[in-house]
Amino acid sequence: MGTHKLLEVSNLSVEFETYGGVVKAVRGVDFSVDAGEVLAIVGESGCGKSVTVQSIMGIIPMPPGKITGGSAKLKGEEILGLQAQAANQFRGKEIGMIFQDPMTSLNPTMTIGAQIAETLKVHRGLSTQQASEIASELLIRTRIPEAQKRLNQYPFEFSGGMLQRAMIAQSLACSPSLLIADEPTTALDVTIQAQILDLLKELQSRDGMAIILITHDLAVVARTAQNVCVMYAGQIVEQGSVDDIFYKSAHPYTLGLKLAMPSNVSQQNKKLEPIPGSPPDLFSPPSGCGYAARCPHAMRICHKENPPLFSDPREPLHAARCWLQAPGAPKTQGLYQPNLIASHGA
Repeated sequence: MGTHKLLEVSNLSVEFETYGGVVKAVRGVDFSVDAGEVLAIVGESGCGKSVTVQSIMGIIPMPPGKITGGSAKLKGEEILGLQAQAANQFRGKEIGMIFQDPMTSLNPTMTIGAQIAETLKVHRGLSTQQASEIASELLIRTRIPEAQKRLNQYPFEFSGGMLQRAMIAQSLACSPSLLIADEPTTALDVTIQAQILDLLKELQSRDGMAIILITHDLAVVARTAQNVCVMYAGQIVEQGSVDDIFYKSAHPYTLGLKLAMPSNVSQQNKKLEPIPGSPPDLFSPPSGCGYAARCPHAMRICHKENPPLFSDPREPLHAARCWLQAPGAPKTQGLYQPNLIASHGA
């Protein structure tokens, strides 16, 4: 992933105080993003993907949310836990964000043009006319037809795909070095999903910005990302390149996600294999591996101790939080288990 990190996140921990107790939503997450890199954070609903990036952006409600530990450095500067005024200096300017549901993320009382122009006026000090001209150019870049006319329309006059493009235009207004896309295709049909992903790839390639793509869809990961973090129960359980994740899956959860995916291979007898059970209760996370209760290969130690990240010294960027990667662990069919394996941190 290179030596010059655009964003470095270390040991991030986030909790939410509720009437039922404290939810430990993110538990010691580490990852980094290089300039120009596309990193996917993948996992099922409730695993902590969105909370992770919202904490970095400083937009989780506090209370009930609370960042209990960790660090997030953007270009070497700490951005975690800043006051709102300080956070506004990088939000929208250095980091843009596309939210999960564009139909509820845009202001229904403001025109599309006014919402894009607002970002330009706040961060770049442009006049209303200058901001409007750039807003029109951004709508053209994101392939919205009749851009000048669309500037004066309201969100309810846009289709779902057009709303998502308008949100992308808004997030790109100040040419951020990092774009966070939180499930950008969830509310869209398959054809529009493909168009949005192609658009993001084109913009990323042309502008050289980095992207963090939050998704639960491995097909989206394969199409878009270069590197992947697989999250489960508030922790990263496997990380590596796209090829590592798809062809050298080193964690049973990653393997389970792959087996649950539809395939285009013509096999009439092939059945999808869903992962049995449910994620653990994060009001009281298990003392051992979070996946142990659902894992068909779980050992006694898996229920007692949370594994560290293990990695092959020959491939240090590929790591998995699984006791099956420890020296002397039994061989498991379908799981990538290199001979030389080393631990690097709990």
